Amino acid sequence: MADNTAAPSAIDDILAEYSGLEAQLADPALHNDPGAARRVGKRFAELGPIMSTYTKLTAAQDDLAAAQELAADDSSFAAEIPGLQEQVTELHKALTDLLAPRDPHDGDDVVLEVKSGEGGEESALFAADLARMYIKYAEKHGWKVEVLGVTYTELDGYKEASFSIRSKEPSRDGVWSRLKWEGGVHRVQRVPVTESQGRIHTSAAGVLVYPEPDEVEQVQIDEKDLRVDVYRSSGKGGQGVNTTDSAVRLTHLPTGLVVTCQNERSQLQNKIRAMQVLSARLQALAEDQANEEAAAGRASQIRTVDRSERIRTYNFPENRIADHRIGYKANNLDSVLKTGNLDDLLDALSAADRAARLAAE
Repeated sequence: MADNTAAPSAIDDILAEYSGLEAQLADPALHNDPGAARRVGKRFAELGPIMSTYTKLTAAQDDLAAAQELAADDSSFAAEIPGLQEQVTELHKALTDLLAPRDPHDGDDVVLEVKSGEGGEESALFAADLARMYIKYAEKHGWKVEVLGVTYTELDGYKEASFSIRSKEPSRDGVWSRLKWEGGVHRVQRVPVTESQGRIHTSAAGVLVYPEPDEVEQVQIDEKDLRVDVYRSSGKGGQGVNTTDSAVRLTHLPTGLVVTCQNERSQLQNKIRAMQVLSARLQALAEDQANEEAAAGRASQIRTVDRSERIRTYNFPENRIADHRIGYKANNLDSVLKTGNLDDLLDALSAADRAARLAAE
């Protein structure tokens, strides 16, 4: 019989690490440092599926060995062998897949930004639709969404908006593993509310997604490299609008990156959150520049909102959503936009990425 165990060095290292993490989590002293506890818990959760699959594999291998040993004396054991062999093969394949190199950010939370582009007010209204779609999707998965800042247009569209999206519990497959595919230009074809002739217009909005680093992992930013502007928060009116000059705009002078935050009640809180977003963006930029593979992985995140550089089209007359990177099409646009029903599309993107990685090996 072929050896269906994982490479000893790889699995032995993981067994040792998992045992060490388990011991750390059992130590009350660790939980005095919430940041450290979260990091240890996150890694422990990442290794959980590997450990579970390995445990099932070793149990199935033991059962198979016992059945083969007893088959000569008892035909019932011989009858179990084909099924156990199939089970061992499937579990070995699953474990090999879990041990394969993967995106190191898959367990991370994200910062997601939506920006209007070509199309004026209609583009801003579409940007707001996209933001609500992601919020609905996050709610379906039990993630926490924090609004960092929104700049509204006259019709309550989003000129630009930024959000922090976080999982409530550490996971091997976190927010980034699902939403990393969303960076790029999204095109819409529909009759705008501002159109009096009933004509279909095409406009676009841009989406940027960055892994949100833990506080200890954040890029250190020199204050002298920043220009800090404060202004009055803008909104749709009513009680939620802060009438003090508490909104903060950070400009990182070396790169030209601009981040705004107005959701918090104080200028200091807004600056802290804006610094976290800027750190995430600078980290993504640094990885792009330092790692050609990472740059290729984020090639779809278009920095200019040009309708010709779209990754996806939302066609309202035909109720169709089409992702141009993988040729995906489905006639459930209303469900996708209104309820965040994105899983089928994101599953297809994940499967295409896995197939591409396997083909490259």
